[in-house]
Amino acid sequence: MQAVKDKINEMGALRKVKEEARAEERAEKEIAKARVDAAHEVRLAKEAEAAMSLHVAMAGQIARAGDKAAHEHEIKAMHTANGTNTAHEHGASPAEMAGVGGHPAYKRMP
Repeated sequence: MQAVKDKINEMGALRKVKEEARAEERAEKEIAKARVDAAHEVRLAKEAEAAMSLHVAMAGQIARAGDKAAHEHEIKAMHTANGTNTAHEHGASPAEMAGVGGHPAYKRMP
């Protein structure tokens, strides 16, 4: 009879040990899953950061192109306001542009 009681106690103790081992294994799996999820989020954040850096660089290029266009527009507006012809920014006179007058060797090629 004592042997049966001992066997039942051993079985109960064995069941407790197995349950503790399963609980520990579940906890380890949860920790591993959390690490994988964290690594995934870090990767997504790095990709987003790289995309944002590219976006900022492209915006900078667009802004510089816009500033250049605005500057050119201001210069043209200033020449128009001053009464100067913006088509002659290179310094040639209207007669030179038309090819009239002057020595033939100094005429501009069309």
